[in-house]
Amino acid sequence: MVLPSKGMEDETLAFLGACGLSVDRSNPRQYRARIQSLSNVEVTFQRAGDIFEKVDEGSVDLGITGYDVVAEYRREDDRVSVLLPELGYGRCSLVLATPESWIDVSSVHDLSEIAALTRAAGRELRVATKYPNLTREFLYDHGVNYFSLMESSGALEAAPTLGYADLIADITSSGVTLRENRLKTVAGGTILESEACLIGNRVALAADPAKLECTRLLLEAMESSLRARPFLSVTANVQGGTPEAVARRVIAHGDLGLQGPTIARVHPKSADDDTDWYAVTVIVSRDRLQDAVDSLRRAGAADITAIQVAYVFESKAWSYEALLRAIQPNGAR
Repeated sequence: MVLPSKGMEDETLAFLGACGLSVDRSNPRQYRARIQSLSNVEVTFQRAGDIFEKVDEGSVDLGITGYDVVAEYRREDDRVSVLLPELGYGRCSLVLATPESWIDVSSVHDLSEIAALTRAAGRELRVATKYPNLTREFLYDHGVNYFSLMESSGALEAAPTLGYADLIADITSSGVTLRENRLKTVAGGTILESEACLIGNRVALAADPAKLECTRLLLEAMESSLRARPFLSVTANVQGGTPEAVARRVIAHGDLGLQGPTIARVHPKSADDDTDWYAVTVIVSRDRLQDAVDSLRRAGAADITAIQVAYVFESKAWSYEALLRAIQPNGAR
């Protein structure tokens, strides 16, 4: 498995740790490591821009990189499948940006007019970018037909100021760097929304049951962790005669839980205590926490606690099922 060595490295390691897949890298200068819970998975580190190629050529089986990289390098004959498209971090946008001094340009439609005028004057609109395939397709799709792409591996923001490009197509997360270089985005000029994603070589995985099983375990951990992030487990003590009576009272005071409340008897500390208390547990989305607390209070609850849910497993790991369909047409294991 290959992970990004720069840019997204810290976020990637934090994400894997939150999924129970902590990377054991005793020396941060080493380019090889292990996943503690999956000792047979070897981890290497590469530049995010090289990870798609490494997975496609089969030198590694799995990788985490930005979806922008995947979208730029995908081909009809590649061997890469996107196993999890949204890992919840590394969010950014590939956008068109022009100099702030272009006061008459506010949209992609305006760019098509500028491109035509520039062509009539004897040259083409120059667009500096590290994403020629995505940029070319986007411009053609939006009626900008006259342009030339200036590929660059350096900082693109300076290109218009230095004079070797008229505008840029580049990645931005906050827009601060663009503004600092007196650039502005144009309306309708977002080429792609991107975040970190997990990719795999479907040919290599299909050929090796052991690799496929490791992939299942990784997908199970990541998918269930991502699914759990919006949810809290809320537990409260409620006094009542029977579990059924407590459940009816709780349900009557609010729509709680994914399926409904779970009721468990609370055993008193003293044998002389004959009161009937029950622990009521519900799973609620984080944005409904206060509603859940108020509903439980109305049902007579006390001692209410809330903790983050670590994992939510469904009947199947759907990302793994999708992988099986991609490598085995009938979906059979």
